[in-house]
Amino acid sequence: MHSRVQQYVQQLQLHPHPEGGFYKQTYASSEQVAANALPERFAASRRFSTAIYFLLSGTDFSAFHRIKSDELWHFYEGEGLEIYVIHPNGEGELLKLGNKLNEGFSFQQLVKAGCWFASKTVDENSYALVGCTVSPGFDFDDFEMAKREELLNEYPQHKEWIERLCR
Repeated sequence: MHSRVQQYVQQLQLHPHPEGGFYKQTYASSEQVAANALPERFAASRRFSTAIYFLLSGTDFSAFHRIKSDELWHFYEGEGLEIYVIHPNGEGELLKLGNKLNEGFSFQQLVKAGCWFASKTVDENSYALVGCTVSPGFDFDDFEMAKREELLNEYPQHKEWIERLCR
C-alpha cells in the first residue's frame, strides 16, 4: 500500500468499503425528505444529502453497483479515476475524474440514479482520493452490488468492463 494511502486511511479514519477501496461518511443532513415526497423507487424517507471520502489505490477497484440517487464525484488528490457507467438503455460511458483537464478529466463527474457504475485508478501504481455526494442521501437499502453473470446477460456489449470490474 502506497505510504500516502496508509496516511489517509489513518488520518481520515477510513474503513473498507463493500464495493472496494476505503471510505468514511463525512456528512449526513439532519433533515429528511418524507417517503411520500420521493419517487416510488424509495421505500422510506431519506436524508436530503450525504457525503463521503472515498479512496482507491493500486489494482483495487470499486466493483459495479448502482444506487437509487444521483451521485456527484469530486476529485481531491492522486492520479485520478476512471468511472465506468452503464446506463439503463445499455449505453456505456467512461467518466474521467481528476485534475488533468487537458486530457479530458474533470474535477467533478455525475453518475445518474439507476446506472451501473464501477471505478479504478488511472495508474495502478498510484491512488485517488475523491469525495462522493449523494442526493437524496445514501442509504444501504438503495445499494445493489452487480452479479457478474446477470450484468453480462443484460449488457453483453460491455463484457470487457464487466469481467474486469465485478467481484
